[in-house]
Amino acid sequence: MSCNRADKADKKISSRNYSINHKNSYSDFFFDSSVLATYIIEKKVPDSVGQRMISFYNHRNYQYAWFASDGPTEQAMGFWNMYTYYLSNEKDKAIADKALNQSMQSVMAVDEENDWSSKNKKLLPLEMKLTEHFIRYFLDNTKKDYLKRKELEKFIPAVKTDAIHFADSLVNKTQHDDQYFDEVNKHYKILKQYLGNYLAIQKGGGWPIVSTNAKILNKHKSSVALMLLKKRLQLGGDYPAGDSSQTWNDNLTAAIKKFQERHGFTADGMLTDEQLKQMNVPVSYRIKQLLINLSRMRLMVQEPEGKFIYVNIPEYQLHVTEKGNKVFDMPVVVGKQGNNTRSFAGNMNQVVFAPYWNVPVDIIRTEIIPEVEINSNYLEEHNMEINGTLPDGSPAIRQKPGADNALGRVKFLFPNSFDIYFHDTPAKSFFSKDKRAYSHGCIRLGDPVKLVKYVLKDEKGWNDEAINAALNSTEEKFVTLKDPIPVLITYYTAWADDKGQLHFAEDIYGHDKALAAKMFVN
Repeated sequence: MSCNRADKADKKISSRNYSINHKNSYSDFFFDSSVLATYIIEKKVPDSVGQRMISFYNHRNYQYAWFASDGPTEQAMGFWNMYTYYLSNEKDKAIADKALNQSMQSVMAVDEENDWSSKNKKLLPLEMKLTEHFIRYFLDNTKKDYLKRKELEKFIPAVKTDAIHFADSLVNKTQHDDQYFDEVNKHYKILKQYLGNYLAIQKGGGWPIVSTNAKILNKHKSSVALMLLKKRLQLGGDYPAGDSSQTWNDNLTAAIKKFQERHGFTADGMLTDEQLKQMNVPVSYRIKQLLINLSRMRLMVQEPEGKFIYVNIPEYQLHVTEKGNKVFDMPVVVGKQGNNTRSFAGNMNQVVFAPYWNVPVDIIRTEIIPEVEINSNYLEEHNMEINGTLPDGSPAIRQKPGADNALGRVKFLFPNSFDIYFHDTPAKSFFSKDKRAYSHGCIRLGDPVKLVKYVLKDEKGWNDEAINAALNSTEEKFVTLKDPIPVLITYYTAWADDKGQLHFAEDIYGHDKALAAKMFVN
């Protein structure tokens, strides 16, 4: 069968969508269909997978799914996290591919020297191999005919669309197949229900603009501004319907606290100008935000049945669950802009007490060496020492264990290619802030002692006394966990919590903005 078009008699292959072009495509890379035909033959891809691959790319008009001129797509990152998580936590290794893993480790590093041009001959074979494993993964992990072919093809956006039209088709399923997600992912289903609510608000004319001057919204004065504030909070689901008065009441205070909590602010009932700006974000923007995060959620690692630790970067929170039930939450500090904390999945397998801090190369070059040139005693004053030589001849530097160590008294390791881990910190003041993006990429814990006691609670010999002794030691000690704990680092700017309450967060790294430019027109 030709890859250029589907035989009308074969309903298992989508027709080629020639309406997709360089102006409206999700990715700006395309390839010739004959390359796929050659790949399927040379790699001896089974018909069940090969036909799906043809159908997948027919749907996209042979546009790349996993790469573009700005590097790997967000969906490439999402699928790879899901795929590697599955391989590391399941006994079935039949679909593992060492060569693919090696190539993707290089890609995921997003090295500045990587060539993301269409002339890079390594990208297209990697693109097709990823698609093959993407299809194999879902064929192996879903019941026969449970995940429809068209659903799978829509996992990855193919064409820019009008956000409101797309939301309407998704909510009403006029042009969108996503029954699979509704049934297997409760978070997805809840978020889509909120999308329907926001779509109704948009069709009704949106919500009113509230004054951005918090001083006008005075508890002791009646005003039209207070009436508009109530209307806005009613539409957002924070304030009970039916009250259009111009006076303050206890219900309004409670509604403001609810809004603040759902948008990542301290819930004190006292609105600020910044919070009012968030309140005035158009509902059309929130609809795009919901669509973007629903897209991310289609490739979300599923919660395991046992212990599970996950961090949502824009939320600045760590969550611990067991069998899907919340154990506790904890505030965290994540990477600042330019030192982004990466999204990935791993397995926590070690706790390190009294850790050395091996200073990253970029910090040595940009921060420490300039200080040493000014103050020759800088290393000694900061409890640091030279520990070898870097390839370029610069000194390798580490900070010794102690009260002022940048990693605090303990760190938690879950091996990954980004060298990211959880750790304590002597800089406690950041945890009192609403926005907590201050680190160099690793994740600082608001209550590391609580986490270490939880992680070691089933490990022999680690009672409170032993833990406290190790925390206050100056000798580095590694503890290997008997049963590694799955860890997931996510980036959701819209999500529903364990009570089904909708939350929004700031797009701190600009991932939403980049994805919106690829997904939506205008």
